Amino acid sequence: MTVHDGPSQTVDVDFIAPRHLAGGGVPAWITVPPHRACGWSHGHDPLMPRVILSSPDQKALLRLEPDPDGQWWTLQHAPTEDRPAWYASFGALTPVEIIAGFTDALTDPTTDRDKPHDPLAPLLGAGWSPSYNLHRFVSPDGTVRVDVHETTGTWWIGAVLDDARPPVWQARFGEHTPKHLIAAFTTALTDPHPAARTGTVLSLPTRNPDLVTHTRQEVPARQVASALEDRVRQLAARHAATAAPTAIPRRPSAGPVRTR
Repeated sequence: MTVHDGPSQTVDVDFIAPRHLAGGGVPAWITVPPHRACGWSHGHDPLMPRVILSSPDQKALLRLEPDPDGQWWTLQHAPTEDRPAWYASFGALTPVEIIAGFTDALTDPTTDRDKPHDPLAPLLGAGWSPSYNLHRFVSPDGTVRVDVHETTGTWWIGAVLDDARPPVWQARFGEHTPKHLIAAFTTALTDPHPAARTGTVLSLPTRNPDLVTHTRQEVPARQVASALEDRVRQLAARHAATAAPTAIPRRPSAGPVRTR
């Protein structure tokens, strides 16, 4: 990251498009807001490079655990009265902006969970097309594939540069994962806005100009430093707006007025 001195310091920021090939990004974009804005408790083991967050009702557990052979992000949800246990997981290079679509929907108290949600609708709206059959969809640039298992209802979404190499990243959703959460993920996946990165472009999954573009801009350092705080404030305000209003205590009655 290059910081330019001057009356108003600026930082070089690379804007990467498409965002699904922008690399993982900063994990705090995912871990900090649930803890500070949504009341999730934070577990920390100083001997392990991992983060564990649990929801206020203790039914959801979000874990970030670097694993070179597996998914770095996992979310497990305990069974409820109307739904069996379910899970979701994301690979290390899954952009945090896309994962945030999922976790923000999970922590959104305003979501109408009874409303039908179609996770394929954002894909179709962005010009994705079926490939082989109606249970596989491919992005217009051919680098993202979505597979829905016809029998089990599980989902697999992956960024793939070519069939000769492993996927850049994978997202997996269990058969009972709420559809509105998967729809939030596919909505974030198809968002045309680029992802901002302050690291070197050498860390990108690919620099092939036919697949990815990056535009470097000087951005005020204060704006870059405050982005996460702004995100936390927005989510905290969302929760505050839906919190039950505090009852205003009634003024005690003065009692009957006596007259002579």
